[in-house]
Amino acid sequence: MDLGLDDRTALVTGGGGRIGSEDCRVLAREGADVVVLDVNESAAESVAEEIENGEYDGGAVPVECDLTDREEVHATVEALEEETGGIDVLVNNAGMVDARGKVEDFDDELWERDLEINLTGTYNVTRAVYPGMVDREWGRIVHMSSVAGTDGGFGQLSYSATKAALVGFGKTIALEGARHNVTSNVLAPSIVVGTLADLPQEQLAEVDEHFARIADATPMGHLGREEDVAEFVAYLCSERASYVTGQVIGITGGVDLFTY
Repeated sequence: MDLGLDDRTALVTGGGGRIGSEDCRVLAREGADVVVLDVNESAAESVAEEIENGEYDGGAVPVECDLTDREEVHATVEALEEETGGIDVLVNNAGMVDARGKVEDFDDELWERDLEINLTGTYNVTRAVYPGMVDREWGRIVHMSSVAGTDGGFGQLSYSATKAALVGFGKTIALEGARHNVTSNVLAPSIVVGTLADLPQEQLAEVDEHFARIADATPMGHLGREEDVAEFVAYLCSERASYVTGQVIGITGGVDLFTY
């Protein structure tokens, strides 16, 4: 199936991470030229080099950028717009997920950090990229939320709150962008663990008991993989999804369903 991404430029934030790097690979496979943007320069370079040296229809360039620095974000996007002719696709993937603690014990600094990275960082890059999409009358934006943002997450106060905020953020961009042919959708995955998803329950429990409990509660019987997310990202960024906007789509194996 041709997704119509040839000659499109896609910017993936957090492109050096597990899910972000797979987003980059799948988009490049489908013909997009990918900007692998990450605060970790070496991680971005590694992913871009893999794509450039691999059998992909699109290319890749690494870009180091701190999404919490608004001036740096705007300068980076401005330069990319000039170099590429315009950013057609934005995947807001970057975020922090490591903060743990119940509300009475939560670390104030981690709360502020996650607001700045997960939410304000997403605002900064979207604010910089969106006007060009409007001018060109074509754009695709995908925001990476989480099942913790739609259903809550015990001990994940800042992560759940910021990921829930991305739902409203993404829907608002959808409303404002629709008349300009700019779509905006939100993905809400469950836990994504790569090859650990292939382990039997007993072996997974030896690695992480929390993962094993969630896998056991998942109707499909296993946790998610990066490609489960990335394939859907590519679809939402494509010509095929031109009439899909403002949607929150769970990639969960059914863990968010009510089961007896």
